[in-house]
Amino acid sequence: MNEKNVWKNASQKKVKEIDTFAKKYIDFISDCKTERECCDEAVNRLEAAGYVELEKAIKAGKKLKAGDKIYTTQMNKSVAAFIIGKEGMEAGLNILGAHIDSPRMDVKQNPLYESDGLAYLDTHYYGGIKKYQWVTLPLALHGVVVKKDGSIVEINIGEDPEDPVFFVSDLLIHLAADQMDKKASKVIEGEDLDIFVGNIPLKDTKDEEKKEAVKANILKLLEMQYGIEEGDFESAEIEVVPAGRAREAGFDRSLILGYGHDDRVCAFPSLMALLETKNPKRTSCCILVDKEEIGSVGATGMQSHFFVNAVAEILNLCGEYSDLVLRRCLANSYMLSSDVTAAFDPLYADKFEKRNTSFLGNGPGFCKYTGSRGKYDSNDANAEYMAHIRKLMDDAGVIYQTSELGKVDVGGGGTIAYILALYGMNVIDCGVAVLNMHAPWEAISKADLYSAYEGYKVFLDKAGIF
Repeated sequence: MNEKNVWKNASQKKVKEIDTFAKKYIDFISDCKTERECCDEAVNRLEAAGYVELEKAIKAGKKLKAGDKIYTTQMNKSVAAFIIGKEGMEAGLNILGAHIDSPRMDVKQNPLYESDGLAYLDTHYYGGIKKYQWVTLPLALHGVVVKKDGSIVEINIGEDPEDPVFFVSDLLIHLAADQMDKKASKVIEGEDLDIFVGNIPLKDTKDEEKKEAVKANILKLLEMQYGIEEGDFESAEIEVVPAGRAREAGFDRSLILGYGHDDRVCAFPSLMALLETKNPKRTSCCILVDKEEIGSVGATGMQSHFFVNAVAEILNLCGEYSDLVLRRCLANSYMLSSDVTAAFDPLYADKFEKRNTSFLGNGPGFCKYTGSRGKYDSNDANAEYMAHIRKLMDDAGVIYQTSELGKVDVGGGGTIAYILALYGMNVIDCGVAVLNMHAPWEAISKADLYSAYEGYKVFLDKAGIF
């Protein structure tokens, strides 16, 4: 059993590398709070590193060869990037796959209303959350409003110190006797997660506006500042997220507290590992996808054909395409499903089985299987593949651990691993342990973040090579 601690084994030089990488990650996670923002940042970094957009390569009739770099996006919410290997793609890919959506609240399509002199935006929560955790926090709005003429208005309000913030109110403790007797799942109802947006009524309102003068004032401000009218909410995607930057946590600054570690704490090192990969033997790939938190559904989720279509197009540009070669390419691929796992929490120790859980500071956790209660809905990696991964990590001196998501029959969870496994490829989950998972503010270890990055680099360079 691997029980090494990264900090205990780190040289002074290594500690500096950990801190330097953590600072870059803090900037990333603070600036990229939605899947669109993550996708845009990934594209900027890929293009700066010489990656060419797949659609442009197809249009130009480009012939791909070993060392060429290519990427494609799906609706600006998912991205897949490849560096062509020396072996033909039929031999398979080495894939790092993470998701870039996180639990949050989404503004509804008809959201703005006024009640008793206060204006609100109605929301629908996204993903698995404890609803009571989202009240009384400073919140920000991120997203886009697409107008009927096709123009796009980008929204980012609440992050600049001069910006206003928003919030969901809660009942004062003096009047909360009945509320305090409710189950935690009922303390705050989903339809009560409406965010406050204004209180000042519009002066000199028309007769029909007098009953909703505060709403009228909000609409006037939106029109003046953003050119948005009420109907434009129908074609908007606005996400409500915690306001503020990620921060170092603890006297020793060993942890990072921030929004969206699940799963951007794996997405960032996956992307960085690909960007640093040079002339691989096997084609290397990084996938950053949307919709994992709600089942990987839709056109931008992993269950769509987006990724397979991209592989088919790249095979064609390499002069290798046929349906049979595509199938062989996918079946011969190796993948790390780069997704987080639960960190052992001493305050809730009875929910974990210590011999099979991830501890902060002990490196990324390899989860042979996920799912719940009898491994339902799980990808269960082959022992032979796990042995191959162990050898890669041990030979490279990467500190890692193995884990499960809590005690048997206590809970569980899933990732995108089972979806890629449908093609017959070897897949195992490997990610950073998270405290407060799915809360507005989650915590991770800097050491685990850096060790995941080291492991991902080794995987892209060495997996599938015997």
